[in-house]
Amino acid sequence: MTPTRWWLVRHAPVINPAKVIYGQHDIDCDVDDPVVFGAVAEALPAGALWLQSPLGRTRKTAAAIRAAGCSGEEPIDEPRLMEQHFGDWQGQGRAEILARQPEAYRRFWLAPAEQQAPNGESFVDVVARVRAALDDWSARAQGRDVVAVMHGGSIRAALSIALDLPPARALSFHTETVSVTRIDRY
Repeated sequence: MTPTRWWLVRHAPVINPAKVIYGQHDIDCDVDDPVVFGAVAEALPAGALWLQSPLGRTRKTAAAIRAAGCSGEEPIDEPRLMEQHFGDWQGQGRAEILARQPEAYRRFWLAPAEQQAPNGESFVDVVARVRAALDDWSARAQGRDVVAVMHGGSIRAALSIALDLPPARALSFHTETVSVTRIDRY
């Protein structure tokens, strides 16, 4: 069986002076470093299928990489690649959440894979959502290169799947902004 080659790119650094929890909150990013985007464009395969989370920071990152010279199909929005949804906590600072909901906040950070913010999703939910996207697109694009511009949480979820790790263990991975993580899907 020919693998589908996944090139997972984390979005550019967010502009977040208020230091809020953003998750699926649409927040801007900084794409003003042509050297970084040029290097990523050179590392990615030409002619790949492109996917992106529908959030502005991933769209903007994909556009910057493509403008730096990486060719491929026009990116397709794939909502299953979005960052974890932090529910009612999105757009709020950690200190305010801790002051208003100390027990829920502590529970969430003590067992972040299984817990969810009020009206949000758990990391286990993210892994299931990303698994569905990887399965679906790997079947559709079997044997091809797929560039997916996504988020740190969804990349950790993909690593949980690829390495067959429990979600809690995958939370220990760190992905830098505008970094590339490569996995093959058989």
